[in-house]
Amino acid sequence: MRGSVPDPFAGHEAWATESPRPIVPVPASMSGSMRGRRVLIGLPGHGWRADLRADEKVVQGSRTYVPVIPEAEWYRAEAEQTEVFAPLVPLERVWVEDYGVSLGPSGMGDEASLLVSLDEPPRRNPIAALDAKSLTGRRVVEMTSGTDERRDLRAVTELHTSDDGSICVRVTTELEWYRWAWAGKTPRTLEIPANTLWAE
Repeated sequence: MRGSVPDPFAGHEAWATESPRPIVPVPASMSGSMRGRRVLIGLPGHGWRADLRADEKVVQGSRTYVPVIPEAEWYRAEAEQTEVFAPLVPLERVWVEDYGVSLGPSGMGDEASLLVSLDEPPRRNPIAALDAKSLTGRRVVEMTSGTDERRDLRAVTELHTSDDGSICVRVTTELEWYRWAWAGKTPRTLEIPANTLWAE
């Protein structure tokens, strides 16, 4: 066989979308209101834990703490209007997930570009759904038009072909995703064109 196989998506504007803003962790000491914010906790040089939500800062004596709970518990407490126990994490060990500036479509870099500093949680650049190795369970962002982002979604399937022949992914809201776990209720889903979807 001579030559390379042509890219079926090349030259089609419908397949080129802006990428969503990347996640850029910021020290909680530099952040204002904390209630409901996604946070990471950990120690530089040691490691980080994600998929957590915070409440407002608490001062005890001369120290400031952040109440932090797993995201699944946060969604359940909000949906059912119940109180939950939230461990207090020292402020200096909490980082808030903020959004940086989109740098345009990004591909899968080489191994050296994947190396990060252990001094702070790594920046997370979005990956086009068409380039992601797997999607089920991942946080995803839909680019609805131009630079409009629809966040707080989870993929419930991998890439598949819809009835009309387009490449799609089924997604649900994060509330529905977590309710599926705590109540066993199958989530309502939407079929989203893969060319408008990015994995976080």
